[in-house]
Amino acid sequence: MKFIVNGAKGRMGTQIVAQLNLEECPHELLAGVDISAKEGDGFFSKLSDVTENADCIIDFSHHSATREICEYAKKTKTPVLFATTGQTEDELELIKDCAHFIPVFMSANMSVGIAFLAKFAKEAAFSMPDADIEIIERHHNKKLDAPSGTALLLANEIKKVRTDSEFVCGRSGMGKRQKNEIGIHAIRTGSTIGVHEIVISTDTETITLKHEAHTRKLFEEGAIAAAEYIANMPSGFYTMYDLIN
Repeated sequence: MKFIVNGAKGRMGTQIVAQLNLEECPHELLAGVDISAKEGDGFFSKLSDVTENADCIIDFSHHSATREICEYAKKTKTPVLFATTGQTEDELELIKDCAHFIPVFMSANMSVGIAFLAKFAKEAAFSMPDADIEIIERHHNKKLDAPSGTALLLANEIKKVRTDSEFVCGRSGMGKRQKNEIGIHAIRTGSTIGVHEIVISTDTETITLKHEAHTRKLFEEGAIAAAEYIANMPSGFYTMYDLIN
């Protein structure tokens, strides 16, 4: 398969480009696109400059590129994988509209393990309706967003079975914990790639679910697996749950 990598000079884009350029990789890089591309570095600065047909676009750029990606993907009938976070409501609507015309895959975290973590957390939250739930996430000290997109992904999955939940990001001041709270706590230290822990606790027992990323390669593996998955799927909106099921 031939892939376009959008955000090719970013942290994850660089890694996926390197993997696709390996001799033993069964796929190939059709084109790398990055807004910071310069003449002679082998990349395009705009997606619209790519004229050859690809099997899938893998996007690890920035949510502000959503409109450009959707327009290009619809025009060229190219499946697209969004691995970015922080989309506005308008950008999410563009993605949903795009899914009427082509296969669209979207996940705040490309780890298969995180998909299982979310699934288990949702099942536990449903089975233990009186339990308190807290999410703790740890990342490197250069990460910009807090809470992480993955922590919000986990919280939103739990909210599907705890529909009255309210997210409380950090906790300070006076006042006891409310029953419908899902606490979300962000820790930023050193070079931590990503640790997500969910504590589900009643007065008599506690379940702790935890996922730790040892290397960014897991996101690369997940992204390529997802791109393979949707390359020949019918138009529609897909997530990691479709991939693991």
